Parts: sequence; C-alpha cells; structure tokens
Amino acid sequence: MAEEKKHRSFFHHKKEGCEEEEEEKVHDYAKEQKHHKHVQQLTTIGAMAAGAYAVHEKHKAKKDPENAHKHKVKEEIAAAVAVGVPGLRPRAS
Repeated sequence: MAEEKKHRSFFHHKKEGCEEEEEEKVHDYAKEQKHHKHVQQLTTIGAMAAGAYAVHEKHKAKKDPENAHKHKVKEEIAAAVAVGVPGLRPRAS
C-alpha cells in the first residue's frame, strides 16, 4: 500500500476494464439555437413579471399609506429587476 498512490479526490479515478474510446462530440447547432430561443423567452417572461409586480406594488403604496415606504422600496427593486433581467445571458458552455 505504501507503493500505491492514493488519490484524495473523486476526479482522478478511472474505471478499470472500461477502455472505451471517446468519440468526438458533434455540435448540434439546431439544438443550441432552440435552447437560446427558450432562454430568451424566459428572460422576457421574467421581465414582464417583474414589471407587473412593480405596478402592483405602486398600487399598494397608494392604497396603504401607513406602509407606503415599504411598498415604494419593493416597487423600486422590482423595477430594477425588470430592467436588468433581459441583460442576463447564460454562459457559453
């Protein structure tokens, strides 16, 4: 055992007896385009939802003058999110 080298992480282990050749991965552009379109639609929906929430909080601030400051803060945060969400993009893998 002193001669054997012990690895301390899971990433160094290879399965014994399994010597499959790795095939080159074919890049599927149609699948990538479909994924990009899906992510773009989700960001649009997220921006619309954040905008709707900002309008909702603005209405609450008018209706509830005791807690108007709390609703104004929530409204500003939601408005910032609505503006910032479309700028988010997934990292290229």
